[in-house]
Amino acid sequence: MVQIPPAIHNWFSNKGWAIHPHQQEMFNRAADPATLLIAPTGGGKTMAGFLPSLAELAEGQHDGLHTLYVSPLKALAADIRRNLRVPVEQIGLAIRIEDRTGDTSATQKKRQRADPPHILLTTPESLALLTSYEDAPRMFENVQRIIVDEIHALAESKRGDQLMLALARLQSLCPNLRRVGLSATVEDPEAIARFLARHPDPCRIIQADPGPDPDILMLKTHEMPPWSGGGAAYAIPAVMEQIKQHKTTLIFHNTRAQAEIFFHNLWLANEEGLPIGVHHGSLDRQQRERVEAAMVRGDLRAIVCTGSLDLGIDWGDVDLVIQIGAPKNVKRLVQRIGRANHQYNAPSKAILVPANRFEVVECVAALEAVGAHDLDGDPRGPGPRDVLCQHILIAAAAGPFDADALYAEMTAAGPYAQVTRADFDACLEFCATGGYALRAYDRWQRLQQQLDGTWRLRDPRAVQRIRMNLGTIQDTDTLKVRLRRNRGGKPLGEVEEGFAASLTPGDTFLIGGQIVRYEGLREMVVEVSRRADRKPKIATFSGTKFATSTQLSDRILRMFAQPDWPQLPRHTADWLGLQREISRLPQRDRLLIESFPDNGREHLCVYGFAGRNAQQTLGLLLTKRMEEIGLAPLGFVATDYATLIWGLDAVTDPRPLFQPDALRNGLETWLAGNAVMKRTFRASATIAGLIERNTGGQRKSGRQATFSSDILYDTLLKYDPDHLLMQITREEAMRGLVDFGRIESMIARIGDRIDLLRLDRVSPLAAPLFLEVGKVPVKGEAEERLLAEESARLLQTAGLEPA
Repeated sequence: MVQIPPAIHNWFSNKGWAIHPHQQEMFNRAADPATLLIAPTGGGKTMAGFLPSLAELAEGQHDGLHTLYVSPLKALAADIRRNLRVPVEQIGLAIRIEDRTGDTSATQKKRQRADPPHILLTTPESLALLTSYEDAPRMFENVQRIIVDEIHALAESKRGDQLMLALARLQSLCPNLRRVGLSATVEDPEAIARFLARHPDPCRIIQADPGPDPDILMLKTHEMPPWSGGGAAYAIPAVMEQIKQHKTTLIFHNTRAQAEIFFHNLWLANEEGLPIGVHHGSLDRQQRERVEAAMVRGDLRAIVCTGSLDLGIDWGDVDLVIQIGAPKNVKRLVQRIGRANHQYNAPSKAILVPANRFEVVECVAALEAVGAHDLDGDPRGPGPRDVLCQHILIAAAAGPFDADALYAEMTAAGPYAQVTRADFDACLEFCATGGYALRAYDRWQRLQQQLDGTWRLRDPRAVQRIRMNLGTIQDTDTLKVRLRRNRGGKPLGEVEEGFAASLTPGDTFLIGGQIVRYEGLREMVVEVSRRADRKPKIATFSGTKFATSTQLSDRILRMFAQPDWPQLPRHTADWLGLQREISRLPQRDRLLIESFPDNGREHLCVYGFAGRNAQQTLGLLLTKRMEEIGLAPLGFVATDYATLIWGLDAVTDPRPLFQPDALRNGLETWLAGNAVMKRTFRASATIAGLIERNTGGQRKSGRQATFSSDILYDTLLKYDPDHLLMQITREEAMRGLVDFGRIESMIARIGDRIDLLRLDRVSPLAAPLFLEVGKVPVKGEAEERLLAEESARLLQTAGLEPA
C-alpha cells in the first residue's frame, strides 16, 4: 500500500472521514497508464481521481499544467472547481485550479495558454480547441494525468470519439500521460476500458463497493393512468404530497416539453406556494444558473428537470428523485436515482410515475432490472469518420503534419483502433480537396502536400474558420426568446426554428414555467409578452424522445410469458389478461400481428418491440410495401412497442411485407430523397468541415445552413453518390434516426415465425395506439380510391349517374 501524504490524510481525519478502499486503490495504482473507476454516486470517486494529483502537486516541484479534468457539462466543471478548492485550501496546498469552457472569458483563455494552472477543468470541445494551437506542445509538455468524468455519457456520443482523438494527440506530446475514467453507471466495463486506454495498452478496472440497493418503487395513486399520453397529469396531487414530505425533490422528465407542461400543472396545484423551479437545456443560461444556485443553497423544495441534471452535480439535500414516465433506459434511470442522497453507503430514494397504462408494465420491468443490477446499452461501433475528418483539420490548424504519424496517432485512440489506412486516406483526401465532385471548387481545396511529404493548410486564414466550427454537438436550429421591449427585453430561452415558424401572433406557449404570448419575429429573435392564462394554447418544443432499450424491451416480453402478474397493479394485470383472452401476448421469438376492422377501415398492428424510431421506420417501410402490392394503406402511428397501420384492404399474408432485402431496398430508396437523409447529411457535413455554421463571427440561421447543405446533398447524390460524406450519411441514418439495425435484428430473431391473428374488433393492447399523437398519413392508391368513391356518390346523389 502506498502511503497518502500526512497533510492529506490528516485532512480526511479532521473531517471525520475514512479513506475508502477504492480511493486507496486508485492511489496505489497512480502510475498505471490507464485506470477506470466504477463507484456509486456519493462514493468519493472524484476525490479518488484527484488524490494522486494532489499528492504529487503537494511536493511543490511541478511547473505548469499537471492534471486535466474533462467532463461532459460546463456546469459540472464549475461545480468540481468549487468543491476541489475546499480541500486544497484547507490542506494548505499552493495549487492553482481553473476551468476553461465556453463561458470562460477570452482574456482568461489567452492567459491560460501562456501560463496554465496546475489543474485545468474543461470539456471535450475546449480540449480539442486547445490542441489546435501551434503552442499546444509547450502548454501540454508537463501534463501527467487526465481525468475523464462521467465517461459512460461521453462514450455514447461523438463527443467521446472526439475526446479520445484529442487524448491520442496529447499522448504524442507527453508519452507518460496517465488516463483515469470515472463513472457510476457502466454496463460493460471492459468496453469502456478499451475506449479509454491508448490502444493496445491495458486499462485497470477498479470497482468500488456498490453500496446498498436504491429504495425505489412505483407511485400508487387513486387515479388510474390514462391509456395514452406522456404528461402524467393524473399524478400531480400524489407528486405534490411527496414534495411536501421531503426536503428537496428532483422530478425528471424525458422531454423538455413534458417538463414545461408538468411544471405548469404542478404550479397550479401548489396551493401552499412551495418554492419549485424548472431546469432544462432550452432555458436561458442565467435562469439555469439561478435555479442551480437556489438548489445548492437549499432554497427550493422541488425542481422539474430533464437530462440537463442527469450527471454528477452535487445538489446537497436532495432526498427524493421522481421519474415521470417510463425511463426507457435502465442505465439512465440508475444515473438519475443517484442524484438523491449523495452519500456513500446510504440508499437513494426514488419513485417511478408511469404516464400511461403500458408504461406501468415498463416501469415494473425497469424496477426489476435495477434490482438485478442489469444495466442496458448497445455495443459501441467503430468511431465515425466525420469526427476523423474534423480531427485531421484540427491537426492541420496546429501546423504541418506527417500523414503516417497522424494515422499511427489516430489508431491509438480506442474508437479508431480498427480504422484502415484506406479509410484514413479517404478522409485525408476529402479534407484536402472536398472529394471527386467538389475538387474543382477552390473553397474546398484546404490542404496541400509539401515537397517534404508533410501536409499543411493552403490558406493560413482557414485556421480561424476551423476553430470557429469545431465540435460535434449539433444543436437543433433554435431561436432566442425574449420579452418584447423597444431595445430587447429579458432573455427567456430558446425554441426550435420549426416551432417558431408554426406560431402566429396571439398564440401562447410555455417557456421557463410561464405562459407567454407570441408577438412576432424580429432579427431572428422570438418576441413575446407575459400572459396570466391558466392554460397555454400550444405546448412548447418537442425535445428529445428516447426509445426503449433493447434489454428493457426483452424484459417486458419475458414478463408477458408469465402465467399471471402479481407484481402489476390489478387494472394493468386485468388488461394483459384480457389481451391474452381475446388475442395473445407478444413473444420474443415470434412476431405477433393483429388484423381487425374498425370504423370502416382495416387495421394491422405489428408488435415489434423495437423502440420508437425503429417502429416509426417500420411503419414507413411496411406502408411502402403495401402500396407496391396494392393493399391501399392510409396511414400509421408508432410507439416503442407497436406500429398500427390502417387502410382499405385487409392483409391476409404478412410474409411478403417482411422480406429483409425488400425492406432494405425500400429504406434506401425512401432515404435517398427524404428529409431525414438531408438532415443527417447536414450534421455530418458540418462536423466534417464541409459546411460552416459560423463565418466571420456570424452564425448562420438554420434555414441558411439547410439551404446550402441541401444543394450540396442533391449535387453529390446526382454526380458522386459514393462520395465519402454520402457513405457517412447512409451509415449515420441507418443507426441513428431510423434505427434500421433494430429492425434487422428483430427480423433475424423471428425468422419466418410470424403470427397473423384475424380479430373481429380492436384488441386491448392495440387500443392505446388509437389515442397516440403523431399519426402519419400515406398519400397513394387508397386516397385515389376514396376520392373516386366519393365522386361517384356525389354524382349519384345529384342524379347524374345510375344507382
